[in-house]
Amino acid sequence: MSAPPAIAWTIAGSDSGGGAGIQADLLAMHNLGAHGCSVITAMTAQNSKGVTKVEYASCEMIKASLEALACDLPAGAIKLGMLGTEEVMAEVASFLGTYEGPVVCDPVMISTSGSSLMDPAAKAKLTAAIFPRSTIITPNKLEAEALLGRELRSARDVERAARDLLSTGVRSVLIKGGHHDESGALAQDFWTDGERALWLSSPRARHADTHGTGCTLSAAIAACLAQGYDACDAVTIGKAYVTAGIGAARRLGAGPGPVAHTGWPAQHAAMPWLTETAEQGHDRPELPPCHRDWGLYPVVDSAEWVGRLVGMGVRDVQLRVKGMSGGALEGEIARAQELSAAAGARLWVNDFWREAVACGAYGVHMGQEDLQEQGPFEVGFALAAAGTRLGISTHSYAELARALAVRPSYISLGPVFATASKDVQFAPRGAEEVRRWRNLIPPHVPLIAIGGITLERAPGVLAAGAEGIAVIAAVTKAPDVASAVAEWAALWAKQ
Repeated sequence: MSAPPAIAWTIAGSDSGGGAGIQADLLAMHNLGAHGCSVITAMTAQNSKGVTKVEYASCEMIKASLEALACDLPAGAIKLGMLGTEEVMAEVASFLGTYEGPVVCDPVMISTSGSSLMDPAAKAKLTAAIFPRSTIITPNKLEAEALLGRELRSARDVERAARDLLSTGVRSVLIKGGHHDESGALAQDFWTDGERALWLSSPRARHADTHGTGCTLSAAIAACLAQGYDACDAVTIGKAYVTAGIGAARRLGAGPGPVAHTGWPAQHAAMPWLTETAEQGHDRPELPPCHRDWGLYPVVDSAEWVGRLVGMGVRDVQLRVKGMSGGALEGEIARAQELSAAAGARLWVNDFWREAVACGAYGVHMGQEDLQEQGPFEVGFALAAAGTRLGISTHSYAELARALAVRPSYISLGPVFATASKDVQFAPRGAEEVRRWRNLIPPHVPLIAIGGITLERAPGVLAAGAEGIAVIAAVTKAPDVASAVAEWAALWAKQ
């Protein structure tokens, strides 16, 4: 029997048109695997053309709803939407003072259709009482301008605005760009927690059927936080979910149609890419494509191992050299490339991209930390200019979005299963996550799975969508290396 779903709450208003508010929140939470509970703060009379009337729930009813849920269905995360009045905010803030989980606050001040949804006197209460208890706030450009009392005209203005909003006590800020530079090719959002700062980019939709995008995004983030994803992953998944929903949106009435709810993100075109600057979101490297005849992909630590394996017919080998530098390192990589070339095999060099280019290696593999330290765009453009391929390790959705920013030659995911080969901070992903990764990666980019994959587990990993399987101990610690390689080769022969 499967574990029960995580529980997420929405404390927000009701949309009688069904496209935003708690209606959108509950759909998003359910679609992303969480059980949604609701505390209704307001009833709105609205349709696709706008809001005609708002009535707020009594504080007594809001308090009773919060207490009823807290004693039986405690929240793994809470999304805050339309609060509207000082009194409602005070009641919600009082409850949040006793709640220790993550809180996502969508400061609903202006609807997508342009209607005002907040009592002007409530603004100060929002920033003073709600923001300090929030894990993340998600204003759009217009709401950020209203909160700060100034226009945001450039990417630098958006970055400064987010940092100014951090001074209210909120732990992180996401300023949504769907309402900014609507003539641009990209919809770009900016997220920061004061230490990390990221731009999330995706293609801009060219239609107006975007009703409920803000509600949907904040609810999606809350659903992910309730399931244990960190803020970067939650924001990344949330943006992918909304982008897919906008793409599938349909007009129902006379005004803008509601964003669709299409399940866990499963379209590569909806997956955002993460960059340090807004400009990088537009100007990205594109690495050369690599072959598609993947198979066993051993990771070894010496040219001697490379020679042994390519002599047994292995087509792709990664050389991961540790504790070597200078001429010795260059010589080791050059020797591995000579052996690979002589056997008609392809050598991938781990991390040392300049040495790999110098000796003519087929490609480079880089982990996230090394790539970030050396500059993903510097490395990406240099390798693209040299015609050298690049594979990138990923362990989380945010890391996948970072990798997609440089349009790599392949992407690896791991650990798929528990492994003793390397200390990793990420839990095993499982074959189902391989399937999700394959859906979110462009079809021409191979997916390589790594981590604890045995011959017995390999068919399930390949069936989930991986093109290649990287192994370490399965080959290097095998009692009979030649037999192990032959068994892996036989596996692919059956595919």
